[in-house]
Amino acid sequence: MSAPQPEWTLICRVEDIPVLGSRRVARAQGLDVAIFRNTEDEVFALLDRCPHKGGPLSQGIVFGRSVACPLHNWTIGLCDGQAAAPDEGCTPRFNVKVEAGEVWLDARELAAQATDLARPIAGPARRCAQTA
Repeated sequence: MSAPQPEWTLICRVEDIPVLGSRRVARAQGLDVAIFRNTEDEVFALLDRCPHKGGPLSQGIVFGRSVACPLHNWTIGLCDGQAAAPDEGCTPRFNVKVEAGEVWLDARELAAQATDLARPIAGPARRCAQTA
């Protein structure tokens, strides 16, 4: 039995993604997806979460076919979401296609893939409820 064919959804135009930068795609459930563009106008899509400490990859620096996480400088492959050695871990990747200058993502993946993950919450410590 073969996998179902993608149901492509239009996201933006290639020029809407900064060269060596990214754009975030909000989802109804789960974390945003980050779409990246390199100097060769290749476009990649990853969950906007570093596998290390959950840093927002969309705020990282794109170089070649990689992005550096803005928190701890881990290098994540844009093609596969894999952390470069000696680091270990992987962030989910999403199928992307570019046709006639338009960027498309698979709607089924957007709706179902990695929807159970949450971004770490930073900020002041919460007070514990006091018991009498």
